[in-house]
Amino acid sequence: MITPEGIKQVWLIGIGGIGMSALARYFKRMGLPVAGYDRTPSPLTDALQKEGIEVCFDDSPERIKPQYRKVEDTLVIYTPAVGEEQAQLLWFRGHGFSVMKRARVLGLISSGSKGVCISGTHGKTTISTLTAHLFKESHLGCTAFLGGISKNFGSNFLWDEKSDYVVMEADEYDRSFLWLQPQTALISSVDADHLDIYGDRESFIQAFSDFAAKVREGGNLVVKEGLDVDLSAVRGVKMYRYALNSMKADFYAKNIRIEKGYYNFELQTPDGEIRGLKMGIPGLLNVENAVGALALAYLNGVRADELRDSLPLFKGISRRFDIRVKSDSFIYIDDYAHHPEEIRATIESVRLMYPGYYLTGVFQPHLYTRTRDFAEEFASSLSALDEVILLDIYPARELPIEGVSSKSIGDKISGTPVKYYHYKELTEAVEIKDVPQIVITMGAGDIDRLVPALSGRFKRLMES
Repeated sequence: MITPEGIKQVWLIGIGGIGMSALARYFKRMGLPVAGYDRTPSPLTDALQKEGIEVCFDDSPERIKPQYRKVEDTLVIYTPAVGEEQAQLLWFRGHGFSVMKRARVLGLISSGSKGVCISGTHGKTTISTLTAHLFKESHLGCTAFLGGISKNFGSNFLWDEKSDYVVMEADEYDRSFLWLQPQTALISSVDADHLDIYGDRESFIQAFSDFAAKVREGGNLVVKEGLDVDLSAVRGVKMYRYALNSMKADFYAKNIRIEKGYYNFELQTPDGEIRGLKMGIPGLLNVENAVGALALAYLNGVRADELRDSLPLFKGISRRFDIRVKSDSFIYIDDYAHHPEEIRATIESVRLMYPGYYLTGVFQPHLYTRTRDFAEEFASSLSALDEVILLDIYPARELPIEGVSSKSIGDKISGTPVKYYHYKELTEAVEIKDVPQIVITMGAGDIDRLVPALSGRFKRLMES
C-alpha cells in the first residue's frame, strides 16, 4: 500500500461522501491521524466518528485543528462535490499545503498495486463490490474502495495488508478515472451522463476510450458486449467482452434458471465452462453484473471452486434493490437509481419479480443539470410505474436553474398519475393501497435518510 511521501496526517474535505469516507478509512488503517469536514451529519459521518476519525460540520478555516495546520506534514484531499470556493479548501491552498483530488490519490494507490478498476455509467458499484467479495473469499484477497456499503463487509472499504490487489470503483465524473492506472479494468456502460461537465455525448464516451488506454501493458480490459467505445488506442493489453447470454462474448452466462430463490447458471469463459454457479440477489441485470465480476476475478487467478463457493454468499449492497419491508401484500424497496436507464432497469426488475403488484415509485431528482438534460428520458422511465411521487431536486453542488424543477419531469409523464411532495412531507404522505403493492424510493441525494422513518411507518400501518 502507498502513502504519499512525507505525509504524517490527512484532512479530507467532503469526508462524508461514499468515496471520501473509504479513503479516510484507508489512511486510518495506515496508522495516520485522519480528520475532515462535511456539510451535514449522516450515518457515514457517524460511523467515521465511532472509528476514531474526527469530523467537523463548520467549513470555517478556524475549525481546522492546530495539528492539521502543519504544511509539511498534512495531505489535504477534496472531492469536486464541495466546489472550488469552499472556505477550508481556499485556506489550505493559500497556505501552500499539498492538496489533491480524491481521484489523484486513488491513482497513486493504484499505481503501486495490482489495481482492478471498474467503470461505467451503471453497474460499477455492484460489479466492484461483488469483485471485491470474490477476491476476499479467494486465496488472493484484496483491499477495496467501493461506491456503496457492502452488506457482506458492512462498509465501503476493505483492508488486506497482505494482498497486492486493490479493487476500485472508477468514477467518470469530471474525468476522475483518468488518474487511475489499472492492471485490469472493466467498462460496464457508457450511457451519457454528467453533460454539465462533458458538454456532449461524444466527449463523454471519449473519456471511456481514454480510460481504457490507461490499462497498463500486459494487463486486461473487459468491456460489455455491444458498447460503442473506441479501443484503438489500447496497446499491449488483452481485451475481452462480457454479456448476459450473448455467445459473441468471451464471458457469458448459460442455462440461467431460478431455483429456491437463487439464479443458477454456468459461466462460459475463453477456457471453457464453469458449472454450478448460483447467486441470491435479484434481477437478470445482476446476473450480467455477476458475469463481469466473475470475469475480473477469473482473469486474475481466482479459482473456479473459489468462485463457485463465494458467489452464493454475496448479499448485495445497501440501496441497491434493498428490500426493507416485506409481507405477502406489501413490499418496500430502496434503490440508488438516479439515471433514466438505472430507473428503467430497476422498474423492469421489480415487474419481473413481482408481477401484478401496484407499483408506486418515489423519485428525488439529483442535480438541476441532470434534470434539465434528461427530463424526457426520466419521464419515459417513470411512466412504467402505476403511480409517481416526485420530490424537490437535490442540488448537491449546484445552484438552481430557472425553469428547472421536478415538474420538468412530471409534466412529460404520460398515462401515470403524478404527485409532488416536499422532502419533509414524504414520510407521512405515501399511502398503502388495498391491493398488493410495492413502494420503491429512488435517488442519489438525501432520500436515503428518510428510509428508516418510511420503513417504520409502513410496518406500523401493516400492523394496524
